[in-house]
Amino acid sequence: MKTYTIDDQNKLEEVLAACDICYVGITDLEGNPYVLPMNFGYQDGKIYLHSGPTGSSIDMLARNSRVCITFCTDRELTCQHPKMACSYRMKAKSVICRGNVTFLPDDDLTAKRAALDILMHHYTDRDFVYSDPAVRNVRIWVVGIDEISGREYAAPFKK
Repeated sequence: MKTYTIDDQNKLEEVLAACDICYVGITDLEGNPYVLPMNFGYQDGKIYLHSGPTGSSIDMLARNSRVCITFCTDRELTCQHPKMACSYRMKAKSVICRGNVTFLPDDDLTAKRAALDILMHHYTDRDFVYSDPAVRNVRIWVVGIDEISGREYAAPFKK
């Protein structure tokens, strides 16, 4: 079993498309790591996230907008020999993205609705309507991806 780098942009995006949550790493106010599982949408090299309009994560991002977002799919326990513990490994594909969070303007309800559509279309093909109060009460995070890398773990040796 071997680990391979995923270099192809389409294959990286396939991993993103197959995931239902991502893990967003932020730096807390004391300089410690803080990781949140979040729903997301992806379009045109940007990751879209949403939260309440205020809270500790918003405070943290106001101080340091850098984030690291991880995705993992196709998880399966595999082994080379069932009685050899050291031969077991988790087979998976993962992607790590780094970038800066910007927030859509609170008063731009049209942009916020478009971002919410990107989020929702990651999970369903249905169309949605959003009430003005609901849209006003959501914070839309947009992460422009500065760096992206991917790995395939416990893959068979390629010839």
